[in-house]
Amino acid sequence: MKAFLVDVSICNGCYNCQIACKDEHCNNDWMPYAKPQPEIGQFWLKLEEHIRGTVPKVKMHYVSVICQHCANAACLAACPVKGAIYTREDGLVIIDPVKCNGCKKCVSACPYEVIYFNKEMKLAQKCTGCAHLLDKGWKEPRCVDACPTGALQFGEESELKDKIAKASDLKPGNKDQVRVHYLNIPKQFVAGTVYDPVKKEIIKGAVCTLTGKDGKKVVKETNGFGDFWFEGLGESLYSLEITAQGYKHKIIKEITTKESVNLGDIPLS
Repeated sequence: MKAFLVDVSICNGCYNCQIACKDEHCNNDWMPYAKPQPEIGQFWLKLEEHIRGTVPKVKMHYVSVICQHCANAACLAACPVKGAIYTREDGLVIIDPVKCNGCKKCVSACPYEVIYFNKEMKLAQKCTGCAHLLDKGWKEPRCVDACPTGALQFGEESELKDKIAKASDLKPGNKDQVRVHYLNIPKQFVAGTVYDPVKKEIIKGAVCTLTGKDGKKVVKETNGFGDFWFEGLGESLYSLEITAQGYKHKIIKEITTKESVNLGDIPLS
């Protein structure tokens, strides 16, 4: 079975993958695999920008989102027309442009929101994995071929199994058995800057202790800019204690990491 691997840590946001997808499918009729992708309104591969934190504690990463080519595809189960959505022997999931009746049930069923409806053609459309190219001898789809950093990989699951074992799914917990796997999706962070409001200068070497609701503690010291960063945090509730020689210790409670948190400038007296 074929599989995609997306390494978020080395994606530089060049958009080559998204552009290559458009170049391959817009104004090109690849029957019986797919009718042309509209120039606007559809992104069979969409590069999503993710901004974490707030200025000046901001980090950004990019995630390429395509059809997940699920082994247990919700779109296929929702389709009322036999054979209108099918799984190839190599694992790629295809919407048959002839058999699709335009009922849009697959569009609603897809948990990844990667199936689009072509109003003009009354047809559901999505990524085909460039099956038309693979069947002509190509080793990989256009998006993978266009990636300059190697952030996108494509191949046999058996060949990628070691990397897949370290990867996560786009939406963990779904039972779709996806064939697109993601490495190094950043988790949340808690950051801030500790300073002396009287001297109007940062405090270097302040000890910052982050405690989770499970009681586990992580300790960091502020750097030469007075900054501290706690990275790789899961969604939870934390408290932060800051101590520095010659200052009263400070405790900040109920820090939630549903999103990354910039605590801003924190004064010590």
